[in-house]
Amino acid sequence: MMKKVAIYLFFLIFSGHLFAQEPNSEVKEIKKVFIDNLLSKMTLQEKAGQLRLISVGGDLTLDKVLDKIEAGEIGGIFNTVVEPDLSQMQERALKSPNKIPLFFGFDIIHGHRTIFPINLGIASTWDRSAIAKAAEVSADEATSDGLNITWAPMVDITRDPRWGRVSEGFGEDPYLTSEVGRIFVEKMQKQSLADKKSLVTSVKHFALYGAVEAGREYNSTDMSERKMFQEYLVPYKAAIDAGSRAVMVSLVSVNGIPATGNHWLLTEVLRNQWHFDGVVVSDHGAIRELINHGVASDPKDAVRVAIKAGIDISMNDEYFLQFLPELVEEGAITEDEINQACRHVLELKYDMGLFSDPNRNLDPKLDIDTMFADNRLHREEARDVARRSIVLLKNENEILPLAKNKKIAVIGPLADSKRDILGSWSGAGRANLAVTPLEGIKNAVKNPESISYAFGANLSDDENLYRFLNLYGETTKFDNRPADKMIAEAVKIAKKADIVIAFVGEAEGMAHESSSRTDLSLQATQKQLIKAMKKTGKPLIIVLMNGRPLTLSEEYAQADAMLETWFLGTEGGNAIADVLFGNYNPSGKLPMSFPYNVGQIPVYYSHLNTGRPRGTENMGKYTTSYFDSPNEPLFPFGFGLSYTNFAMDFSLSSTKMNRDGEIIVTVNVENTGNREGMQTVQLYLQDVTASVSRPVKELIGFDNITLKPHTKGQVKFVIKYDMLKFWNNKMQYVAEPGKFNVYIGSDSTTQDKQTFTLLD
Repeated sequence: MMKKVAIYLFFLIFSGHLFAQEPNSEVKEIKKVFIDNLLSKMTLQEKAGQLRLISVGGDLTLDKVLDKIEAGEIGGIFNTVVEPDLSQMQERALKSPNKIPLFFGFDIIHGHRTIFPINLGIASTWDRSAIAKAAEVSADEATSDGLNITWAPMVDITRDPRWGRVSEGFGEDPYLTSEVGRIFVEKMQKQSLADKKSLVTSVKHFALYGAVEAGREYNSTDMSERKMFQEYLVPYKAAIDAGSRAVMVSLVSVNGIPATGNHWLLTEVLRNQWHFDGVVVSDHGAIRELINHGVASDPKDAVRVAIKAGIDISMNDEYFLQFLPELVEEGAITEDEINQACRHVLELKYDMGLFSDPNRNLDPKLDIDTMFADNRLHREEARDVARRSIVLLKNENEILPLAKNKKIAVIGPLADSKRDILGSWSGAGRANLAVTPLEGIKNAVKNPESISYAFGANLSDDENLYRFLNLYGETTKFDNRPADKMIAEAVKIAKKADIVIAFVGEAEGMAHESSSRTDLSLQATQKQLIKAMKKTGKPLIIVLMNGRPLTLSEEYAQADAMLETWFLGTEGGNAIADVLFGNYNPSGKLPMSFPYNVGQIPVYYSHLNTGRPRGTENMGKYTTSYFDSPNEPLFPFGFGLSYTNFAMDFSLSSTKMNRDGEIIVTVNVENTGNREGMQTVQLYLQDVTASVSRPVKELIGFDNITLKPHTKGQVKFVIKYDMLKFWNNKMQYVAEPGKFNVYIGSDSTTQDKQTFTLLD
């Protein structure tokens, strides 16, 4: 039997049939036999090596790494994205005792060579085709560079914009985040991992990283099991159900137990309940940090805790090779536990096709200049996704779009910054290839000389902020001129113009990992600049560049028009110009609520009701409210204006629904304005009475419709029984009979509702 299996295995590998999209039982058995055979030949030291993810750098030079690879001490490499280094490393892996190929990983969060908008921007498109385009191009570029796996998508739900990594996520809502994450997984991994354009995804950060207390990076999280499963765990589950073959674990503690050492989270939930059979990867340095968390006494104990919890791969490993064999010899862990982790890694490499083609997409002849060449970029796709990400927040007296023959003063510290337009975690993108807003505006107008520019003000006058931003090299420049002289220059230019466009917000490093903030307002220098521009009496357009919701009530009052553009990536400047001049009608919608002030945080649309809701009659002041601030955000979730107007009405196919039935929601949409535009129709649901308190609204669907002026169209949604389920008072996932309110609108504040009843 074994001989027949071996012959069949040889045939499948070299005929190219081994890696079918849907492997049948025979193919699965072939894979099992292959892995079993390989494991039987590996030493404990080599097995530990497969669980190590290493980055070249510092004392760990390329030569040292090559020697360790050949010795079978490294299973994967991350952060190397250039040739011939990749090919050299794979060549040495094939000289290791069992010739096990490496995989190569990199953070491809919102683009690889071509940088797309930050993830908050991608989510702002609310457009599945645009999301798919960003994911697909990113994977195609990355695999063309020989990469196999990425540490994305990040699907951490967050409702606290003080957290710096808000910029990497898709916002506050479980459904929207799940949809974006699902699309990223499907479009990056393709239908088969053996596809040469397949990039394995590592959904992260499992779990609850976005719920850190006070929005402070690496802080702890504490949450009820119901809230976890009902809201915060939903996007991870969606990505895993979509087929993500890897999971990266969060750096935080979850209900007192660090995620990296949390057996309940990594084994009971992820493996046993969700049936995840891929690879679990620790975050950078997380094994060592178990000591700081206070759940491991020393490095060897930290390794034991991590393996017992369910970690397969140690990122930037320091200890696995050193302590795993020793722990097995002492009986603290079993070799079966090491075999199980190693099997997960080997199966992933097998399914990637690395055993049959270890050099897929590797080309040692590629040089740096060729790899980073402009002609490798997907500029058209980047520009299209970027302009769909822009959210129009205000347009007083229809000042936008602008005529292309106007004299325009472009003002602000971000208006001509190539580095900042890319945003945080911009992969292998090169700032010199990016288009700034100033360049984009000049590209768009009839006479570039009609555009004047002034820096206007530094991002901040806080020296500590600049030290923080430039800690690892200068990324944010400081202009040493006196502040009053810079503003005077900007005022002089503004007075000669017809329109002033002020680009303000954050440096990309202010919206990054380990960039938590307590104050979400614009820096004082930028506030002074905006006040000076307002005093000129010229129409003022404020264009925001930022990686999180900011508190903008003062600026909103000052602006004649306001655009949220986030950090738009390689083609950001051209995309902004497309919207400013009407070549594209803005269609973006906010994926997070914008608070009036930090005192409201967390502020999000899908909150639970209370026994004393605001607005209740005859209750005087004793309702859930502030006496010094509104409850509502400045800009609600799902909000975004257009250069045209839309009217909507809707109907339900029935007012009653059985367990095996469905309700069709038909939405009539009319473009009542004079421009073609796209509207995102949003479907919300409220479970009116249940065994536990339910949110006032929950997004359960959305779709886009593009209409020419004064034309009508329809959007249809189907509400099914499973969409009504929730975790009840006994932590059972059920739908309970009763009334449900259906809301249709253009944002989460919609009150347009109809009701149906779920029958028992």
